[in-house]
Amino acid sequence: MIKLNPTMDEFNEITATGKTLVDFWASWCGPCRMQAPIVEKLAETTDVKVIKIDVDADDTLSMDFQVSSIPTLVLFEDGVVVEKFIGLTDIDEIKKAFGI
Repeated sequence: MIKLNPTMDEFNEITATGKTLVDFWASWCGPCRMQAPIVEKLAETTDVKVIKIDVDADDTLSMDFQVSSIPTLVLFEDGVVVEKFIGLTDIDEIKKAFGI
């Protein structure tokens, strides 16, 4: 499951249970374009939910999570942040952080 730019209520509902990866990105960002297929593969091959936040379209959540560089990945488990990665991150590192 991949959700693009959810409302705050949708964001809170999605991240409240299970494993969720939040990908902060922008269309002009080269490393973000490289990160996208990794995030998509994670969503397709695991039970991890993915939220993609375009920082140019919605800066509220990026400010809430103090995102100053992209791509930034924030990993939630049952509503709690368990890890934050800044920069291009490979799928094995993400899976390890989630204990997959």
